[in-house]
Amino acid sequence: MIGADLKGKRVLITGASSGLGAHFASVMAEAGAVVGLAARRLDRLTANAAALGKSGIPIAMDVTDIASIQKGIGEFAEQSGGLPAILINNAGIADPSGVLAATPENTSAVMATNQTAAFTIAQYMSQSWVEAGQGGNIINIASITGMRAVGGAAAYAISKAAVIHMTKIMALELARHGIRVNAIAPGYFTTDMNKDFLNSPGGEALVKRIPMRRFGNLDDLNGALLLLASDAGRYMTGVVIPVDGGHLCSSL
Repeated sequence: MIGADLKGKRVLITGASSGLGAHFASVMAEAGAVVGLAARRLDRLTANAAALGKSGIPIAMDVTDIASIQKGIGEFAEQSGGLPAILINNAGIADPSGVLAATPENTSAVMATNQTAAFTIAQYMSQSWVEAGQGGNIINIASITGMRAVGGAAAYAISKAAVIHMTKIMALELARHGIRVNAIAPGYFTTDMNKDFLNSPGGEALVKRIPMRRFGNLDDLNGALLLLASDAGRYMTGVVIPVDGGHLCSSL
């Protein structure tokens, strides 16, 4: 029976200093993987990696800088014994602005981190796998806001829609090289990025539109993550899995 055992697998996770990325690192380590935790905040990474024991390797990386990406992947390969087999493309930022209020600076920053950087690291990782003659596995972290229109977060939602289509294009082109590319589209989960809003009157109104009538707990993402990361999902590519308590199918 094919399971979700990741023993001996090398996994690189971006945006791993907090939130979803830090949680994904603990899930991967618990499944037996050697995990590279990548982000700019090395102090937070070091603490998170230390909590994983020998399974965690902190990697300083700015995903908007190709030189930093190349250096970070090289460091992880050197410390772990080889290229990561799995890339979890999680780094992202938000801007709580609608179309009329969004500034060019904030919009550019969101797109640069959420979509352009995600493409750049996935492309470099794929090029490295092809050059090494091996396959690989990319899991992009999208959002349900990229699948259905939402007000008040224009750049973020647009960037996540781009990540979803990017996932499908990459899956199409890279399958012949043994590289799978899928995405998880979380609904509303409490993180440092959104906790103030979710605890506000606006958040109280939002939760009433979720069929399960609650926001997600980080552990609710584990099943989809392990499915896509392991051989249990080996015949899946180009797939986007919403994990949202039914939010996408809420009544109009």
